[in-house]
Amino acid sequence: MTTDAPIQSAQFEALTAKVAAVREEVSKVIVGQSAVMDQLLMSIFAGGHCLMVGVPGLAKTLMVSTLSQVLELPFKRIQFTPDLMPGDITGSEILQETPSGEREMRFMKGPLFTNMILADEINRTPPKTQAALLEAMQEHHVTVGNTTYPLPEPFFVLATQNPIEQEGTYPLPEAQQDRFMFFLWVDYPELEEEYDVLKRTTGNREVELEHVMNGEEIMSIQRIVRDIPISEPLVRYAAHIVRCSRDRRGREGDQVVPEFIRKYQQWGAGPRAGQYLILGAKARAFMNGHPHVAAEDIRAVAHPVLQHRIIVNFTAEADGITSSKLVDMILDTVKE
Repeated sequence: MTTDAPIQSAQFEALTAKVAAVREEVSKVIVGQSAVMDQLLMSIFAGGHCLMVGVPGLAKTLMVSTLSQVLELPFKRIQFTPDLMPGDITGSEILQETPSGEREMRFMKGPLFTNMILADEINRTPPKTQAALLEAMQEHHVTVGNTTYPLPEPFFVLATQNPIEQEGTYPLPEAQQDRFMFFLWVDYPELEEEYDVLKRTTGNREVELEHVMNGEEIMSIQRIVRDIPISEPLVRYAAHIVRCSRDRRGREGDQVVPEFIRKYQQWGAGPRAGQYLILGAKARAFMNGHPHVAAEDIRAVAHPVLQHRIIVNFTAEADGITSSKLVDMILDTVKE
């Protein structure tokens, strides 16, 4: 059993109780989508970012803005457009005159300087602006000129994409998709949920949300999540799941590459997928009040972690095999 620091029972129980309160408070505004909301929370508690895909009108923006209110975190929405420049989101240096009459360069912070960012329709802006997010997401700081500016903590990016309209878009390169911990598919609501949405949103109903958690508590949870123990066999289980997704593997200690991977896979998941499998499993265990990781936690986060990191080939597309289906096949193949 591998552990870092011992988890304080009282703090663990108090914070897991707050997670339950966050779920309840968010449900006052968001109908259904509990799995998506849980995955958003897992990503935040694990210190990751999310890429969310869904058709318009499924409350993707409302989810993030509601969550930011309940977590008491400043929130900004950036609408990505073809003419958006990197400096529009990171900020830029401007020449200003001082009271003494001298001129000096002053940095004006962009919208990235907040705790929660909604990068709306990120595939509608050119690659150079998409890439401006990379340093912020990975390093939690931005560099303008010769100066590096730290971003406020905690820092979370949720990027959205519209799967319908693809004309005039710039698909995210695989290297940038890999920076997102989870890929979240937002589907249409169930019948009863849609009834509830229509009733709630066509009247004068107003909801006042309470602050349940703050930034300091979120950072405490992020530390606790990393302290949650995971057994050595489960670490190997996560490694084998990731390695099963690719055809280019070493021989020693590896299982035989499944035939479906040789047939359908173009590119597999890298080591970052294994890191996020374990961190996501730890976050899920914490949210469910469990002091250690189980195999079920790893399997539960496998789809959001892997499906945007596995690239299928033309044979798979012809046979109707998606990356999500490949993840199912991998989980059926790799045993605990």
